[in-house]
Amino acid sequence: MERKPFLLRLDPATMAALRGWASDDLRSLNGQIEYLLRRALREAGRMPGPKRPGEATGPAIDDGEAAAVPSMQRRSDPQ
Repeated sequence: MERKPFLLRLDPATMAALRGWASDDLRSLNGQIEYLLRRALREAGRMPGPKRPGEATGPAIDDGEAAAVPSMQRRSDPQ
């Protein structure tokens, strides 16, 4: 997938909120913005076809904490 650079100007409060959210989701700021834009496009029905290689093609799901890296998820059973 070819990526095109794009300059985005944001106010400091929005930038800080996005940086914090990206950090919480273990993403880069750029990755978080791309994720949010793709999710908004899917939810609005404006993103045709598969999202990216490896992404599910079904309806959008809540990618919040459930999308955490598997090795970082807590285990409920003691070993």
